[in-house]
Amino acid sequence: MPPSEMGHSVFVYGTLLAGEVNHHLLDGAELLGPHRTAPCYSMFSLGAYPGVARGGSTAIAGEVYRVGNKGLDCLDRLEDYPRLYDRTLIPCPYGRAWIYLFRGRVNGRRRIQSGDWRTLTGDADSFRAAGIRATRDPKNPRWLDRHNEDCRRRRSSAPTLPRRGPG
Repeated sequence: MPPSEMGHSVFVYGTLLAGEVNHHLLDGAELLGPHRTAPCYSMFSLGAYPGVARGGSTAIAGEVYRVGNKGLDCLDRLEDYPRLYDRTLIPCPYGRAWIYLFRGRVNGRRRIQSGDWRTLTGDADSFRAAGIRATRDPKNPRWLDRHNEDCRRRRSSAPTLPRRGPG
């Protein structure tokens, strides 16, 4: 990716983390390193993915990546920005980074006190973790599969061939 395209640092804390279901959307992004935010947020389990909201006293654990404009566009679509998530800049050891903040209702949602999504998904023997890992991300069910394929295609420098019908 040309240097001019590598202009956005993004802090990820859920399904975009290394080893999680949506991490493939960061293929080609540069991992800058781990980070834990200031303790001024709350993290909630929204089922197959987490949501972080302003307010609270939890420091959120995650990773910071550098992405290009197309990469940020893919992440914006995954997070349904600006409808479901908002995006704001936070300080981190690598400069300022975007964080996606959940805009929906959190009443009745399970709070993740540790601020670490992997406390729910990291235990290979946990039924809860297996259920979360097996659940398709329902944030945007109508276009998520197409979106993931579009993002992969855009990252590829090879031209794509049109699909042919039968016969």
